Amino acid sequence: MKNSKIISLFFTLLILTCIKNVKADQSSFKPLPVSTEFDLVILNGRVMDPETNFDGIRNVGIKDGIIALITEDKISGKEVIDATGHVVAPGFIDTHYHAVDEFATKMALRDGVTTGMDLELGAINVGAWYDKKAKTGWQVNYGTTSGLNLIRMMVHDSEVEFNEPVDFSITPPYIAAAAKDGVPGWSITKSSIDEMNQIMQILDEDLRQGALGVGVGAAYMARGLTSYELYLAQKTAANYNRLTSVHTRYHLINDTPTEAPISFDEVFTNAMLLEAPLLMAHDNDYGWWEIEEKLQMAREKGLNMWSEYYPYTAGSTPVSADFLRPAEWKDKYGYTYETTLYDPIADSFLNDESYADLIQNNAGRSVVVFFPYREKWLPYWLTVPHMTLASDAMAGVGDDGELLPWDADWSEYRGHPRTSGTRGATFRLARENGVPLMFTISQASYWVAKHLGDAGIEAMKIRGRMQVGMAADITIFNPETITDNSGFKVGTHGIPTTGIPYVIVNGTMVVKDNEVLPVKPGKEVRFPVEEKGRYKPIDLNGWLNEHTIGLDPELSKIHTDDDSGAGKSLDGKN
Repeated sequence: MKNSKIISLFFTLLILTCIKNVKADQSSFKPLPVSTEFDLVILNGRVMDPETNFDGIRNVGIKDGIIALITEDKISGKEVIDATGHVVAPGFIDTHYHAVDEFATKMALRDGVTTGMDLELGAINVGAWYDKKAKTGWQVNYGTTSGLNLIRMMVHDSEVEFNEPVDFSITPPYIAAAAKDGVPGWSITKSSIDEMNQIMQILDEDLRQGALGVGVGAAYMARGLTSYELYLAQKTAANYNRLTSVHTRYHLINDTPTEAPISFDEVFTNAMLLEAPLLMAHDNDYGWWEIEEKLQMAREKGLNMWSEYYPYTAGSTPVSADFLRPAEWKDKYGYTYETTLYDPIADSFLNDESYADLIQNNAGRSVVVFFPYREKWLPYWLTVPHMTLASDAMAGVGDDGELLPWDADWSEYRGHPRTSGTRGATFRLARENGVPLMFTISQASYWVAKHLGDAGIEAMKIRGRMQVGMAADITIFNPETITDNSGFKVGTHGIPTTGIPYVIVNGTMVVKDNEVLPVKPGKEVRFPVEEKGRYKPIDLNGWLNEHTIGLDPELSKIHTDDDSGAGKSLDGKN
């Protein structure tokens, strides 16, 4: 017994030493002396670091975009912020950030965001997408996945021309063009093996160009995306050890055999077998409790899997979303457009006629969808470990549906208030429900950075923490007054969060005294570009050679000529 205790103590010390060494390797930065003239100092703030659970009044010195010193001693700098009565926290990180335009980003900055990445829809032509952001500059750190939905549009809607990198900010005309002939191929068409190979080759090229992973909006193409194609997409990302972010195909559904957790099981099984990271996009509907329990068990087994939520009972989506068609929304679920679908641009609820008109003439228009039953669940989401805060922020459009300029008035925005108020609403609700402040900060920053860092994204290993040597992405807020002010009434959609007077991105003040400054210190969040792609096209004979003992080649016809319909599905013969 005595020997076993000694052995146990030895291994404990060994593990602690390894952890210490890992931390040392992550950042070899040594604190600068107090005599340094820092670029920026934050004085008298309540510094909170979720990774170490540190919570104390300190002064922070920033140099060359890095947190260079955290001390009780007096320090000076070229610029000074007096943070008395305020929390000095790691900048908030958003992984479900469709707000990839200038005005929406401006709203997000007032909400404390320092890094915004669209990991659900993503983008296509990722190399050019990053090049464009680098050329124009950006106010927050930025990154993207490769978007499977958009790539399927390239393959299945050949009438739509793609001559530029495409992300959420400019998708409406593309969605409308794909639906113009009455067949949105990307959404409802099953891919043949050849088409799957085309799709995966494009996906692989984006990954080669540094995409953070693969974004899959499966709910928007539940009828067209086969389970095998979804598996291949996750496998293509796993070839690079990268994540897949999935809006699951049965999201919102509570009827068997299409319950929402079943579609989670689909992507969970793939990720587990592929040993790949998985992000469950907005786990905010039926079955969320089952999904969160499974995610917790997965993390206990060492798997890198986590989820997101936003603090609203209403969602927002393009009006052409497959689950909003009458056969689903009205006939199956019994909803009416007049009570659930709000058009923020027209400032009115839809009816059968206006819904049909938008589908025909503006299929990319975003609408607000109300789900009153979520009200009883929302307080619980504030308390789930590793359930991270992600806004699902929408594009910053005005009353004409076009993107607003950076200097537009807040009242001009027409869209879901989550773009402007997610963090304000969450911290307010957490305060009202007695949730520990450190926990909410973890949801908003640290847990996001941790999982992304564990997925191999180097830029995230130095964010989400208030520590010496980390990137100076910092949000300064008043824990007693931080609150959302936006709502669903026209004119209020974009009213900024208050209680966040300062936001710092890479050591540069972007929000100062509650005003967004016209500076662009954001950096790319990206994997290094690789010389060669990794995707190996699939073919029938190759599959048979790898997964069977081999028979007469003529028997391979069973995969195309059988009577079950499976072969026809694989070949895309609907």
